[in-house]
Amino acid sequence: MSRIAAFGEVMMRLETPGFSTLSQSNRLEYSFSGSGVNVLSALSRFGHETYLASTLPDNPLGDAALANLRKLGIQTGFVNRGGRYIGMYFLEHGFGLRPSKVTYSDRLGSSFNTVPHAAGDWERIADSVDAVHFCGITLAMNELARTQIKQLARAVKSRGGKVIFDCNYRPSLWGADGYALAKPHYREMLELADIAFMNEKDALLTLGMASSAADPHSQLLELIPQVAKEYGIGTIAGTHRHVNGDNTHTLSGYLHAEEGFWFSRPSTFSVYDRVGAGDAYASGIIHACLRGDDAQYAVDYATAAAVLAHTVHGDTPIATEADIVKAMTRTAGDVER
Repeated sequence: MSRIAAFGEVMMRLETPGFSTLSQSNRLEYSFSGSGVNVLSALSRFGHETYLASTLPDNPLGDAALANLRKLGIQTGFVNRGGRYIGMYFLEHGFGLRPSKVTYSDRLGSSFNTVPHAAGDWERIADSVDAVHFCGITLAMNELARTQIKQLARAVKSRGGKVIFDCNYRPSLWGADGYALAKPHYREMLELADIAFMNEKDALLTLGMASSAADPHSQLLELIPQVAKEYGIGTIAGTHRHVNGDNTHTLSGYLHAEEGFWFSRPSTFSVYDRVGAGDAYASGIIHACLRGDDAQYAVDYATAAAVLAHTVHGDTPIATEADIVKAMTRTAGDVER
């Protein structure tokens, strides 16, 4: 198995109970997550050595987040300590026609976005691992976050490690003219990437590419091979989702490699908690690709991992490899005794 790190912010998730809104409820439950945390938690369960590179406040709140990382099997030797604040978001679970809603607090004041890592940290991390996962959400933060993500990515690339980049564009974080602001930073990260997670919208809107096709699937088939060729990316993967009239979701995964496409069979399922399912898909692709599985198995495995992530509470995937392999071959089953 591989040694895999992720660079990203640890987020505190505060959610209202059940399906109540913030204006209805006076109670909140908290947990810790973040794209990197979610991906590493899953990879740890698959047997990889996982490390988080981040910054947490040097106070009891940071201690609690650190304890949670260790509980998930994530090693914390690359976690920087300093500052006073942790990034937070508020989650209201949707129901029926009302979608789930995420509201971010002032993330720019968090320790991750204000306290720099020490000189030499990036080289130390890059020397210690085989691959590092990066998320486009970090690029939306501020100049410090953008500088540090690129420094680590370049250090990993220069040492022969794999750079994994998830575009994960968030309009609410980039603000007005967000696509234009994001484009040069996304281009820099894609030029370093060995594995990328993106879809046709990222190519059209963030990279500013043009397509002669009208529907998303045809745009995907046209644009993703162009991205792979232009940026020299070996593997590009992602999902397409459809929300059905009965509130079930239908998800299908895709993977582009060696000038070909592989698609999973669409899977329709009920949703218990959607947040973090994309990270579960990413972890499945990373695991299968680093292990050397064939492309069809990789996309089927990742799609099953994403579907299972919809069935549990919380951002962080908890399925084992055995759970995912079982889910690849059956639908909902009876009680296991």
